[in-house]
Amino acid sequence: MQAQKTFTVVIDPGHGGKDPGCVGVISKEKAINLSVALKFGSLIEQNHRDVRIIYTRKTDIFIPLDERANIANRYKADLFISIHVNSVRRGNASGTETYTLGLANSDENLDVAMRENSVILMEDDYLQKYEGFDPKSTESYIIFEFIQNKHMEQSISFASGIQKSFAKAQRHNRGVRQAGLLVLRKTGMPGVLIELGFISNRAEEHFLASNEGQKTIAQAIYRAFDDFKSDYDRKLGNMNGKPIITVPRETADRPSAGNGKNRETATGQTDNIIYKVQILTSDRKLSVRDKRFKGYDGISFYAEKGIYKYTYGSTSDYGKILAMYKKAAKDFKGAFIIKTKDGKRIYN
Repeated sequence: MQAQKTFTVVIDPGHGGKDPGCVGVISKEKAINLSVALKFGSLIEQNHRDVRIIYTRKTDIFIPLDERANIANRYKADLFISIHVNSVRRGNASGTETYTLGLANSDENLDVAMRENSVILMEDDYLQKYEGFDPKSTESYIIFEFIQNKHMEQSISFASGIQKSFAKAQRHNRGVRQAGLLVLRKTGMPGVLIELGFISNRAEEHFLASNEGQKTIAQAIYRAFDDFKSDYDRKLGNMNGKPIITVPRETADRPSAGNGKNRETATGQTDNIIYKVQILTSDRKLSVRDKRFKGYDGISFYAEKGIYKYTYGSTSDYGKILAMYKKAAKDFKGAFIIKTKDGKRIYN
């Protein structure tokens, strides 16, 4: 009997050791991050015996940014969660926000990325290790403009679940955001960076530093994790420890390496089925002239669970869409063919 696959989650308490992170009046970010991470991990241990938990740190030690990502990659993690606390120089901002990898679309998001990435300056060989990346230079963040992370959809979905769970726990929901975060760029699985609240806000700092506040936060993150894990199990199709091998929905219509045909005939026009090539996803609506489309015409989108999915081409002729796919696959890694009917995507 084939053993059930172990689900591995890496929990990353941000900062630590010589790097305190953001500093408040009564607390330091590194201590809040670690305490919440351990409480969150304990909830997983109590309720998910099939989950392996890997912490990037369990004590007050300094872990280089790339090593945090390396830990997740070495253990072939299924999910990466980095836990942090926010701060602003002016104002009295409050609330939670969860980041996925992408180009910062506001100065506020860029400020967060710069602060979180600046930890690499504490590493002696950061210029070599991070290929000349300067966390304080806006020009360095241009590299994130064209990143097409194959785990983007799962990351955004999980981030949305976290924010909804925070809202249910009466925490101010500042939404899902994108930013050029090195720790997410270097991990090879769905991943998020959570900002638990603002240590610069006196009332929020007291909440973040308190045992009850940390328990509330950990429970909210756990509920989102529980939903993610349940969805993962459903898709995997596990039944009594015997995996049922299925084709992932997002790749079901990818042409095979054989004759390049799927169930439909190469030129058939079946039941008003329209074929398109899905090329990328985003958590926000993009202009058809956006640089990420690389000058392609015939761009359209559909939305599912708050995620915008962009497609190229539209035809009932499978032979034509196959030619379009072959062209797009050269410019968009992970492109695949989808079927639509009456303007909606279908999965069978």
